[in-house]
Amino acid sequence: MRLEHVKAELERWGEVIVTLASGQKFELHLGDTQFDLPNRLIRITAPAAQFVLDGDQIEHLEMHFSHPMS
Repeated sequence: MRLEHVKAELERWGEVIVTLASGQKFELHLGDTQFDLPNRLIRITAPAAQFVLDGDQIEHLEMHFSHPMS
């Protein structure tokens, strides 16, 4: 999936879940996600760590809706 498409959908929806080719999932939010388009990277700042994702490894994009926690 094109990195530019992921960026556009995150800007439109505010929060998305991406699945990488490895099967690993990450939840992206507007306030803690940066896109480095020239280097094809996504940088995420989470409470416990910072992540750098290969933007060209994203295979699936999911809109994430608010829900109660169980």
